[in-house]
Amino acid sequence: MKATMTPKITPMLTPTMTPMMKLLPLASLLAMGLAQAVTPTLSAAPLAMPQLRISDQAVSADQQAYRLLQERIKKLNDGGVRVGDYYLSKAQCWLDVSFHEYTRNDRSAFPLQALQESAKIVAALEDGSTPNPGDATPLVNDATRLRDDLWASFGKLHASPGFACAAQKVACGEVELVHAGNEYKQQGWRHANPYVQLAEDAQAAAQSAAAACPADQPKREPEPPVPPPPRIGHERITLDMDALFRFDKAGAADVLPQGVEKIRDLAARLKQGYVQIDTLSVTGHTDRLGSDSYNQALSERRALTVKQLLREQGIANVISAYGKGKAEPVAACDKVAPRAALIACLQPNRRVEIELTGIKSSAKKGSTP
Repeated sequence: MKATMTPKITPMLTPTMTPMMKLLPLASLLAMGLAQAVTPTLSAAPLAMPQLRISDQAVSADQQAYRLLQERIKKLNDGGVRVGDYYLSKAQCWLDVSFHEYTRNDRSAFPLQALQESAKIVAALEDGSTPNPGDATPLVNDATRLRDDLWASFGKLHASPGFACAAQKVACGEVELVHAGNEYKQQGWRHANPYVQLAEDAQAAAQSAAAACPADQPKREPEPPVPPPPRIGHERITLDMDALFRFDKAGAADVLPQGVEKIRDLAARLKQGYVQIDTLSVTGHTDRLGSDSYNQALSERRALTVKQLLREQGIANVISAYGKGKAEPVAACDKVAPRAALIACLQPNRRVEIELTGIKSSAKKGSTP
């Protein structure tokens, strides 16, 4: 659970705001392109007031704000801005870390300030203004600056001939460093460590992509122009947690033999089924038995273990690992008893979800989609 102290804020509304706008959570204004209606000098302001986040209406409005901004990013991509574009990638990564911390009940200014960075980049892409705010990577919420070596490496990649091929990894790596610094400032190294790992993974992938990128790629005109291969929108693979781990365990040594086989089969499927994987995330879920904090920690450890096993099987892509505890059940089992029957009924909730986007093998040049 994040710190519950609520910073005192004084929102400043412009004269052009309608009464309805004044009632909207701040994130809704941002996602609707109305960020100028709120003073940029606020140092900390939640999406909705922290004490009001127990309200379904406030939470629903905040989630709608995220959806609206995500749609603006999608519209830019539909209009021809590449998924791998540095600014579009950075806007997406700022949105992702904001939403990640919002769903983890972060009561600090980080979710809003991260969302603001995404909205500023999107607005500049929409109206073509320069310089784009995405050129900077501010330490939002006064995050601690960690890993100067990684910052320096990302800076060199910006100036490298192969930056066009590494831009997406660089953008997300920079954002994850800020994410890690925020976690370190609030809760210490143990909480920052997973996000430092994401930044390290992004740096390694970016260096590889830049090294393999033709030096003259930005100057070369394709002859003839070849349309990009079709990308899948989204694929979700669900694995039964009970088939992966021993009961109430989460480490690599606790993976069942059949669990090892499932991970090996999944890795083979990904390598054979995709020419390119753009995003890959592992999210752990638990049932509702036990405390919130215990289930959250268990789901995070299991997600990190599955990530480790996938990497050992040769999946070298940047893999995000998250835990959602018991927050997103798929089976309620409200009237099931006794306990043994309840545990069996809740089994679908104990799961790991693999989500990815990329180019399928069938999209190779000369093949039939």
